[in-house]
Amino acid sequence: MTGPLPQRPRAWQGADVTSNTPDGAEVLWRPTAESIAASQLGRFASWVAARRGLDVGSPPDYDRVWRWSVEHLDQFWADVAEWTDVLPGVPDDRVLTRRGMPGAEWFPDVTVNYAEQALRWATGGATGPDALALIAVAEDTDPVEIGWATLRGQVGAFAASLRRLGVQRGDRVAGYLPNVPEAVVAFLGAASIGAVWSSCAPDFGTRSVLDRFAQIEPVVLVAVDGYRFNGRPHDRRDVVAELRAALPSVRTTIAVPRLFPGELPDDALPWADVVADVQDPVFEPLPFDAPLWIVYSSGTTGLPKGIVHGHGGVVLEQRKQTGLHIDVGPGDRFYWYASTAWSRWNIATSALLSGATVVVHDGAPAYPAVDAQFALAARVGITYLGTSAGYLSACEKADVRPGETHDLSALRAIGSTGSPLPAAAYRWVYDAVGADVFLGSLSGGTDVATGFIGSSPLLPVTAGELQRPMLGVAAAAWNEAGQPVVGELGELVVTEPMPSMPLRFWNDPDGSRYREAYFEPWPGVWRHGDWLEITERGTCLITGRSDSTLNRGGVRMGTADIYAAVEAIPAVRDCVVLGVEQPDGGYWMPLFVQLAPGHELTDELVAEIRAAIRTNASPRHVPDEVVAVPGVPHTRTGKRLEVPLKRLFQGVPADKALNLGAVDDAEVVAHYVRLARERTGA
Repeated sequence: MTGPLPQRPRAWQGADVTSNTPDGAEVLWRPTAESIAASQLGRFASWVAARRGLDVGSPPDYDRVWRWSVEHLDQFWADVAEWTDVLPGVPDDRVLTRRGMPGAEWFPDVTVNYAEQALRWATGGATGPDALALIAVAEDTDPVEIGWATLRGQVGAFAASLRRLGVQRGDRVAGYLPNVPEAVVAFLGAASIGAVWSSCAPDFGTRSVLDRFAQIEPVVLVAVDGYRFNGRPHDRRDVVAELRAALPSVRTTIAVPRLFPGELPDDALPWADVVADVQDPVFEPLPFDAPLWIVYSSGTTGLPKGIVHGHGGVVLEQRKQTGLHIDVGPGDRFYWYASTAWSRWNIATSALLSGATVVVHDGAPAYPAVDAQFALAARVGITYLGTSAGYLSACEKADVRPGETHDLSALRAIGSTGSPLPAAAYRWVYDAVGADVFLGSLSGGTDVATGFIGSSPLLPVTAGELQRPMLGVAAAAWNEAGQPVVGELGELVVTEPMPSMPLRFWNDPDGSRYREAYFEPWPGVWRHGDWLEITERGTCLITGRSDSTLNRGGVRMGTADIYAAVEAIPAVRDCVVLGVEQPDGGYWMPLFVQLAPGHELTDELVAEIRAAIRTNASPRHVPDEVVAVPGVPHTRTGKRLEVPLKRLFQGVPADKALNLGAVDDAEVVAHYVRLARERTGA
């Protein structure tokens, strides 16, 4: 193992830090030689250089290391496995024995168990005997600290209970749970015996949960009786009863009390009983590609697809992403706001693999005030705060200054994902949070349970840009002819396999749905469905989904550019823009705006919106219409419903264009359905 991390210094801030690059990009943060040398990525790069006889520069040059990592995948992943002590001693020629996609074969001769890797830190070592594994926070309770030994003992008890219930390797264990310690324990307990975990958040209604769980036929359901959000309790006992009645595969329900302690559904086991017999877990040795969990696509145009990831791929990818790219390890307190319905929860929980203390948060992201996540960071000493671009932009618009109102002395780094982070939000972080925090915008997906493009502590941070493709990720931007492009928008593709790519889709025996989802139009090349621009400097810009891209007069633009321009206007709370190809060959581009309280869509405001887009985005992409709406619908993971709305206005019937169970507000969607019918007559 690499041993305890040294004290990692913050980067410095000086007059030349904010100097622009030669092409005008605004540099907001730079690492120092000292911070590079102390970072895990810097140490790994130097270790690899010595081990392989490579010249990576001094201090290590990220681009040289990345190029080696994608040109020599077998060496790179063998070195990650060795460096982390996950799979030491695997020879290079036994790392990637089949290279094609889909169906790459990784580490065929080894066994690994995710739960065993996550709980190895309970034995002391780099974490120390009294270190914390979890800190649980909620809207209505004080923080609860859970040590590594306690977590390991509860996981052992839960796993033993599953075995007594007859749960076997490959059986599915489903959680209908908020982001609470019980979810972590149940997931790790299932993983330890080789059962397959899957979860939904309790804000999902019965139909949405069944759309997911009915596919996978779980044998155990771990369910909460309710949850609190925005200061209000939400009773879910009726939903749990409906789920039990509609899932005949469920043999046992384990009841987790949240709002109604002492009450128990008929024939359910109390949570306290299944974790009472604290013991050391017995870990099932599993093949590298044994199924670990099932996560789901957003399900905006049909039933959500069940995406299956494997133990070994997730362990190695998360040790790489969390340890090397965002520089988190023992001694860190790691937080990422996430729902158990989103793979970001799985990824956040995976910080345990790197020995970090994971802060689990059951509650609303901005309750009781918009700066709630920064208040939480101060309260429990968070060192890495992960959140969404929408949250940081909301803080910027509210003109809060967390660095002045909260003690953020422990905070070293901030991560953002979910959508592109506007340049203005980058500037706000460095002005209002801290001049020396390491800010990273990450782009990845549920599909791979990791990132494609993201952070590197070896590189500067520039406003509005992602730093680089991650190590081992052969990401590129391709034009329509399948050629790599630089300095212009292209499709985000990955041309070499990654260990955490899906093993398969659930109920897709011939793999046809899997291939259709990612490997068209270029067989053997992963097409992710995002627009990517790689600059001449190597930085990256993600500008939206490629199938919702605005293409007017042959000039393509991602929707993120429009949102950045419009949402800077105080009167606009939210918006969604569509590029709708018409049957007659025309192109209609409406902008729907949700106004802030007290504002109306006057001619003056429309003119201001159009001017902002013309000036800050593109004069070719000024919308044809600006329409006031009561709200903007999103998926339950916070993404605007661009493509389904576009299909509505192309005349696709609502029941085929979208799945109401996958959206955050069905009533708002109904408003767009009415507008689409008025326009199309469908």
